[in-house]
Amino acid sequence: MIELVIPAGDVQDVRNRFFGEQVETCAVMYATYTKRADLLERLLVRDTQFPAPGDYTRRGRIEAELNPEFVARITKRARREKVALIVIHSHLDSTPPIFSAMDSVGEQRLAAFLAHRHPMPAHLALVISEGGTRSRRLGTEEEVRVLSMGNNRETLFDPLATLASTPEVFDRQVRAFGSAGQHALQRLRIAIVGLGGIGSLIAQQLVHLGVRDFILIDPDVIEITNLNRVANATHADIGQPKVDVAARYIQAVANDAKVARVQGDIIRAATARELLSADFIFGCTDSHGSRAVLQQIAYQYLIPYIDLGTVIATRDGKLDHIYGRIQLLSPGLACFACDGLLDSNEVRRDMMTAFERQADPYIQGAREPAPAVMPLNGTVASLGVTMFLSVVVGVPSGARHILYDMRTATLRVVKAQPNPDCYICSPSGAFARGDDWPIPGRLD
Repeated sequence: MIELVIPAGDVQDVRNRFFGEQVETCAVMYATYTKRADLLERLLVRDTQFPAPGDYTRRGRIEAELNPEFVARITKRARREKVALIVIHSHLDSTPPIFSAMDSVGEQRLAAFLAHRHPMPAHLALVISEGGTRSRRLGTEEEVRVLSMGNNRETLFDPLATLASTPEVFDRQVRAFGSAGQHALQRLRIAIVGLGGIGSLIAQQLVHLGVRDFILIDPDVIEITNLNRVANATHADIGQPKVDVAARYIQAVANDAKVARVQGDIIRAATARELLSADFIFGCTDSHGSRAVLQQIAYQYLIPYIDLGTVIATRDGKLDHIYGRIQLLSPGLACFACDGLLDSNEVRRDMMTAFERQADPYIQGAREPAPAVMPLNGTVASLGVTMFLSVVVGVPSGARHILYDMRTATLRVVKAQPNPDCYICSPSGAFARGDDWPIPGRLD
């Protein structure tokens, strides 16, 4: 199976250029190629190019043909950047598009040319009308799933989509966001990084919602000080891995759930690689280093990631402020680097080995455990899962970065502009680089 992931901004640019024209229009996307451990092939769009009027040889209501010089230019660029080509054209109707016989003839010629000049595991064809989208491997009948990724994770075309009957247990949810939304939840593979206070609650809520495929990542075991905030942990679990406690609950609720347990630290590249098979990531960690790794994975592989955290501060033995933060990182949204939320010195410290920390004269002492309470964790976890439902099934809630003040019981929506030259979330940085860039994290 092949999956094409397009940033939502590029999808909108194509629609703006195509819709309203009285003749067929073309565009080209450049995409990196990756292959997950489960053999799903993914093409991650990095850029979109629109031909000028002079780049067409023929253009009318039922055809559009690009001239050989334009095809040679885009092929040369794709070879230089080692990326795949997605060749797009419009159909001028309001029905779901179907590739025509004329489309097939043109694709086969182009596929033969690219097989000689720029062979790749996959080049794709994409057709768009006001009625929908359809995609396939160039010059073949092999259809391709198409996703739009940004404020929302939207499936534009899925050749495997079915609307089989929904289990009765989800009747009340189907009444809220429909059968299609329920099936979307059940098909997603969700990674939860950090199974402490917030992460354990995220796992609990997701399995009750119908998620049935999990990747659980955490290096730690249950300690007695965890029992006041780790959901479903008991005294008998002391010394047991946190991922095992969460997995036990998930499988008690849904014995058909798939649960991959990784007892490892996400700041190690080998552990971070486990995230590449996820469709969505929840980050429930408390270090700058782990967030630096997670945000790069999110933008490098176009996997949406919701980060959650809490802060409880005391002064003179009394509570001073209590905050929660919930933030989506996805194409078109600002990353932590743009927001200024990461401390580079803390990232450096987290990425060091114990020996390196001991030898570094600028790093002194150990971190003190941060205060944590179940009610704050529960509120933040619920806000995070609600944001997730908005992103993947269209629950009406537009906020993608929220600050929660527990003292005043208020929510504030944060709007930040991404830096167009950011080294993480812009095309000049890690954005959609896929396997072309190394996995972030320590190599030990």
